[in-house]
Amino acid sequence: MKMVEERKLSVFEKYLTLWVLFCIGAGIFLGKIAPGVAIKLDSLSIYNVSIPIAICLFFMMYPIMVKIDFTEVVRAAKTPKPVVLTLFINWAIKPFTMYLIASFFLGYLFKGFLPGTEIIKTGQEVELWRSYISGAILLGIAPCTAMVLMWSYLAKGNDGLTLVMVAINSLTMLVFYAPLGGFLLGVNAMPIPWQTILFSVMIYVALPLVAGYFSRKWIIKSKGLGWFNTKFLHRLTPISISALLATLVLLFSFKGEIITEYPLTILWIAIPLFIQTIFIFTLGYFVLARFLKLSYHDAAPSAMIGASNHFEVAIATATMLFGLSSGAALATVVGVLIEVPVMLMLVSICKRYCHLFEGCHLDLPQCKHRYAANEIEDA
Repeated sequence: MKMVEERKLSVFEKYLTLWVLFCIGAGIFLGKIAPGVAIKLDSLSIYNVSIPIAICLFFMMYPIMVKIDFTEVVRAAKTPKPVVLTLFINWAIKPFTMYLIASFFLGYLFKGFLPGTEIIKTGQEVELWRSYISGAILLGIAPCTAMVLMWSYLAKGNDGLTLVMVAINSLTMLVFYAPLGGFLLGVNAMPIPWQTILFSVMIYVALPLVAGYFSRKWIIKSKGLGWFNTKFLHRLTPISISALLATLVLLFSFKGEIITEYPLTILWIAIPLFIQTIFIFTLGYFVLARFLKLSYHDAAPSAMIGASNHFEVAIATATMLFGLSSGAALATVVGVLIEVPVMLMLVSICKRYCHLFEGCHLDLPQCKHRYAANEIEDA
């Protein structure tokens, strides 16, 4: 019998929350003992783009983009409902509910716990709570195109469909991210540097997307698809997450003072992000996917793509728009902090309630009971 190797989270992915916590501590420590280091690195810039940060973020994004086989996008027409569901949640619902939930909690309920102002990259002074809302907005308009592949796999969803939706999300971000982000930031009364928004999309989405597309074709042509999947991609994941963690150290080297002075700031930001994630997942999985009568294997990845965020792009955009030391950048990092444990919880919920959908063949008691009943009924 041929044994199939089960794919699991790598050490970097499985303990990402712990790595993020370590980087928070390392960044705060660096900011205390050598405050000029991060400032010096961030000053190395071209057209407001920090060169060190741009390098780190490119290596975060490239491993995601190189995995995408864009020839699969045309096959999505055969299963349009889950793709339409994902696009509808990502662009018609999620950005606006993120803004409303973040505004309620950070701009009203927790406003008294988030005092102070900051000078952002444009030289303007804004309230910290407003900056945190802006970070939440940038998370809300960035649909996940990375670890959702793993969440879908762990939930035993349709991997092929997930890859197609990841590719479509990457393409739609090129169109919707800048105008939608500019609109919601404007509603939040934040300065809108339109040129910087558009430039950030080109640098952090389009550039790695193009590089991934052409390098994928060249590598597969030169080495073959087997070598690409088993050797090349295997080496990229640690590079991607290492680049993310290096960026986080720089981010928190600036935020040490506010975190030590207001240690509950992370909690106040995390609460609306958590509520938003649960709300979007519930809407996608238990309401819309069932309304559209999707199979379990399509419903699970559709809901999780909507619930999760592309925090790499959000961090990159917040850093470029408002600065490495901005509250917006801190809020996007909190998104990283809660992403792994929350999504693992949602994977468990998907599997626990898979019997609510057709086409579920998971090795779980509730599924066996349902299909045994169906077989009796059919007989």
